[in-house]
Amino acid sequence: FFSLFYILGSGYSPLEDDEDVYARSRYKETPWCSPIKVKHGYANCRTPQGEYYKNVLGTRCDIRCQKGYELHGPQQLICQSSKRWSGKVLCKQKRCPTLSMPTNGGFKCLDGAYFGSRCEYYCSPGYQLKGDRIVTCMDNKVWSGRPASCIDTEPPRIQCPSVKEKTAEPNKLTARVFWDTPEGRDTADGILTDVILKGLPPGSHFPEGDHKIQYTVYDRAENKGTCKFLVKVRVRRCVKLNAPDNGYIKCSGDGNNYGATCEFSCVGGYELQGSPARVCQYNLGWSGVEPTCAPMNINVNVRTAAALLDQFYEKRRLLIISTPTAANFFYRMQLGMLQPAQCGLDLRHVTVVELVGVFPAQIGRIGVKLLPPSLALQLRLLLRIPHYNFNIVVMDKHGMDKERYPFPATPAELFALIDNFPLRKEEMKLQAEIGQSCP
Repeated sequence: FFSLFYILGSGYSPLEDDEDVYARSRYKETPWCSPIKVKHGYANCRTPQGEYYKNVLGTRCDIRCQKGYELHGPQQLICQSSKRWSGKVLCKQKRCPTLSMPTNGGFKCLDGAYFGSRCEYYCSPGYQLKGDRIVTCMDNKVWSGRPASCIDTEPPRIQCPSVKEKTAEPNKLTARVFWDTPEGRDTADGILTDVILKGLPPGSHFPEGDHKIQYTVYDRAENKGTCKFLVKVRVRRCVKLNAPDNGYIKCSGDGNNYGATCEFSCVGGYELQGSPARVCQYNLGWSGVEPTCAPMNINVNVRTAAALLDQFYEKRRLLIISTPTAANFFYRMQLGMLQPAQCGLDLRHVTVVELVGVFPAQIGRIGVKLLPPSLALQLRLLLRIPHYNFNIVVMDKHGMDKERYPFPATPAELFALIDNFPLRKEEMKLQAEIGQSCP
């Protein structure tokens, strides 16, 4: 960009202007120094008095540069007796300091760093320019505008899965839900510092309902990106079942969820009719038949003792009292102790069977119902109960012989034994929930 902007010496110069050539044709005297031409500048010359040429001996020229250029050399030249000017001058284009390259960006200039040059900053994808986008090299050799920088203001991107819907498995109130953990992507340098999950992680057992899951990612500039989705867990449900009158209900799970089983039982003195257990099916209907609790009706007109006992199977426990005579002291004492405890026996689903006398004068009694003598005899023989002395036999709901007493047993002893039978504790809990108790 730099060139010599002046010509010094003697003789004819091709840079002489037309005025000088015209003047030479009019005057015989020869100019002393070569004419001054300042590229990108100008010379203001003063000649000795009366002289026409601007380059005669003693001429003084003040040198100035155009805007955007600066003078290198003396500000004034004098045409000397040696026919040379007193110095050399040059107008160089002004230059601004080299711009610093912004991190994560750059700049483009039209004319380097010289006066009047325009430079435009740009940033890499994912970054935004802070400062002036375009700067210009000014006459004072300073760039206009503020220094530019590239900053990361764009949040990282993250894409969550769509809504996850799941139905709970049979007899469960939760569903295990899986999904691929979403990966964040930073638009700037591609580096993420943190990924934060709000909610249960994938593979968890989610309870029934809607659950919000949120992922948040951060980049190194602490910009954050967030995405959300729902996990919906549904539990198939049947209509709620109620306990039958004079009975109670016990259900697994939530009571009416798909796969739940409800078991029914009756209070003392009643027997279950219908399905003892019902299951909530996939079609949202209950299996089986609606149960009811009806007063227990014992048929004593059966032919065999086995047929009599079958009526109590899985319904009632049996307390069989055998005595050779109604006048037996132990027998009378036992009845005296059991009569006040009748409510407790009913709550425990116990039926008392009395076998009194010796065949053929033997009779049996269940409450107010009398057994035929032959049926009473069969019962003694089937259970191997001796007829010549007092005996008590306790049997569970499945007809198992659980305990025998050769003398009267107190209600406390009997209840302690019966309460340890299978399911008895659960029965007591259910009875307490519905407020069953003895006065």
